[in-house]
Amino acid sequence: QVQLLESGGGSVQAGGSLTLSCLASGNINSAHCMAWFRQAPGKERETVAQIYSGGSTEYADSVEGRFFISQDNAKNTVYLEMSDLKPEDTAMYYCAAGRGLCLDSDYDRWGQGTQVTVSS
Repeated sequence: QVQLLESGGGSVQAGGSLTLSCLASGNINSAHCMAWFRQAPGKERETVAQIYSGGSTEYADSVEGRFFISQDNAKNTVYLEMSDLKPEDTAMYYCAAGRGLCLDSDYDRWGQGTQVTVSS
């Protein structure tokens, strides 16, 4: 069973950068896909970025061109590099591992989250 631990959150000014890390206790190769989600207070959870076992990636329109998801299988770690951060990126960010078709409902292993706060 894969367990996930996020790190790297913090407070930055608009335009700044952060890199989030998600360390898996097990072999992340067992997951069909890995993803970063975020949820701001009072808002629905949003899929930010996904990476599939074949290496392809998908991004939310709101972060396309600013965020980059990658996976280091040797380190069992998934990263989310975030640049040109905006106040609207403020949220709790969660790492998740998925199965099957990798729809939102297929993500069944979650980390505890790491807070990202962007000030204007």
